Amino acid sequence: MSELLFGTAGVPHSSKTNTSIDGIRRIAELGLGCMELEFVQGVRMSEAGARLVAEVAAETGIKLSVHAPYFINFNAHEPEKITASQERLLQTARITSLCGGQSVVFHPAFYLGDPPEKAYDTVKKYLKEVLEQLKKENIRLWLRPEVMGRDSQFGTVEEILALSTELEGLAPCLDFAHWHARRGTNNSYEEFASVLKQIEERLGRKALDNMHIHTSGIAFGKKGEIKHLNLKDSDLNFVELIKALKDYQVKGMLICESPNLEEDALLLQQTYNSLTKAG
Repeated sequence: MSELLFGTAGVPHSSKTNTSIDGIRRIAELGLGCMELEFVQGVRMSEAGARLVAEVAAETGIKLSVHAPYFINFNAHEPEKITASQERLLQTARITSLCGGQSVVFHPAFYLGDPPEKAYDTVKKYLKEVLEQLKKENIRLWLRPEVMGRDSQFGTVEEILALSTELEGLAPCLDFAHWHARRGTNNSYEEFASVLKQIEERLGRKALDNMHIHTSGIAFGKKGEIKHLNLKDSDLNFVELIKALKDYQVKGMLICESPNLEEDALLLQQTYNSLTKAG
């Protein structure tokens, strides 16, 4: 992508109806550039519906990504749960491809008491099988494991970057709010810049040219994330985050997950544009 686009996680609140089609049209009216389709409770879109979404996205120039169902755990201890997780991710990728989307975001796993190294090997093994199946079906898109916000969840920056280095077709979804909530730190320009530098060093400049980012305000406690908040109700230093993204010339999509959705997406975009003008 030639620029950093801003958008919402799901249909904007000010959309005429809660449909993906009206959501895409509303994103265009607002002057935003992208939208993430939220299939978090399951993929409930027909192939015909997906093709229509692709048409409207192409007509309006809005870029799309998709969030896979929450019910995925590639470190589950029961084989049937692993198989179900793989099938959910495959199903999401197939529909995303028909929608014209380029990225499928998903929550990879829970540790379930396993040492992180053991969980990593398990997650890698079963994800590799999904990627091989997508290749067989000639479905070309990015699967993006998300940086997660709780200690119980697999998905540190290191884990996500290591997987993305080892598996072709995998790229990070960098959730800055989750990253902040996981430790209560990671909230300064230097820290934001350091993770971008790490991505460039590990995955190359091409990774910064094709980023998928989540952010929002966030409430957190000792075990990490509690809930998403609006930016102005949170301590997330979003201005410094935007500065770091601008300085590293990050391109791709930034999806806002604040409860107020388009309000904060527009705030992030305005912040970025004001820094661009100032620069």
